[in-house]
Amino acid sequence: MSEQSSSFEVNFDGLVGPTHNYAGLSYGNVASLNNADAISNPKEAALQGLVKMKAMHDMGLKQGIFAPHARPDVSALRRLGFTGNDAQVINKAAKESPVLLRTCYSASAMWTANAATVSPSQDTTDGKVHFTSANLNNKFHRSLEPSTTSNLLKAMFNDDEAFAHHTHLPDQPFFGDEGAANHTRLCDEHGAKGLEVFVYGASSLNPQIVGPSKFPARQTLEASEAVARLHQIPQEQRIFIQQNPDVIDQGVFHNDVIAVGNANVLFCHEQAFLDQAHALTKIRQAYTGEKLHIVEVPTHAVSVQDAVTSYLFNSQLVSLADGSMMLVAPEECVKNPKVADYIEFMLGANNPINSVKFFDLRQSMQNGGGPACLRLRVALTQTELSKVNQATLMSEEKFNTLNQWVEKHYRDKLSDHDLAEPQLLVETRTALDDLTGILNLGSVYEFQK
Repeated sequence: MSEQSSSFEVNFDGLVGPTHNYAGLSYGNVASLNNADAISNPKEAALQGLVKMKAMHDMGLKQGIFAPHARPDVSALRRLGFTGNDAQVINKAAKESPVLLRTCYSASAMWTANAATVSPSQDTTDGKVHFTSANLNNKFHRSLEPSTTSNLLKAMFNDDEAFAHHTHLPDQPFFGDEGAANHTRLCDEHGAKGLEVFVYGASSLNPQIVGPSKFPARQTLEASEAVARLHQIPQEQRIFIQQNPDVIDQGVFHNDVIAVGNANVLFCHEQAFLDQAHALTKIRQAYTGEKLHIVEVPTHAVSVQDAVTSYLFNSQLVSLADGSMMLVAPEECVKNPKVADYIEFMLGANNPINSVKFFDLRQSMQNGGGPACLRLRVALTQTELSKVNQATLMSEEKFNTLNQWVEKHYRDKLSDHDLAEPQLLVETRTALDDLTGILNLGSVYEFQK
């Protein structure tokens, strides 16, 4: 069997962290803002995510686990002038700036679609899988993530002959980079050469490229171009498309809220891209595979608002072992009549998407992230998969172990008042110390060094 025919797309889902809370930190993310100050349930959130991971594994898909980050980020609070031991830092922050404390408690690293951009070895001139951690500088709470993300990626993909890791882009808006949430790869099959589609919201250098006026464009053209260079993607295998500024202003903060691709299928809303007809023509012309399917959802069937509230396009598209393609969608899609009707229509239409599975991800959805937000896609050959840290791959035993770990360490209720308790810091560090052993990660967290 050739390496091409034995290649897989592995989904590494973010394991929701013990400090999952609703702080409403993400301006431009409607769900995040609407649920600010609600009481969260970290235990339920983590268990919901594990159920999804296990279900993907049981379908015969390759499924991995991406560990959460250590929170609160006490070192960030110290950089902001809060002094003393850890407990004193937390107490002072709670009294002087509870908003900053909430920010440093954010469990947003659970959305690993923002962790990095990944290019498989079939697309890179050196034949390695390339990773660039996103700088996420548009939001302070997410800008705290890149260094730990890089540590985790290196612990998961720890063979220098197969994997290349790049430092995140400079930490300022000029190179705003939000990772794979604004990147997709189109190909006849995962082991074939692909077309890497980079979607940006604005340009830092070209004033003629008009961005959104209400909400920020989190991905710049310059960042996407830099990642493509770092990953050594040939010119003919990469394309840069602008997201529609109007839909960004309607709450489509990342491209994966309005479009998703898998293999030779691009599933998108008709308002996803600026000058959509021209954008889709460019994609069709650049695609060198045998056949590209573009499933374009009309506005009269599903409005942009319905797309945002249901997260229809923040679903996963996955290729099953029998060659069929499945939409992995949040339960909110069933509850929206127009979205549910469209999914039923799509499954009966002439396209490769022929089944759907719905998941309860309410805890994540309320904070602004659906199934696609929770996973980082990594296309790997069988040889490359064998070089991945095997302890980070899902199995029946791993699922049971992680469920027990969550039940042991996680709270089932978290409010602002709880964040002021230094005991929560002790609990989270104890939990993550145990987890690094379960996932064989080594000392990836600052508190372990």
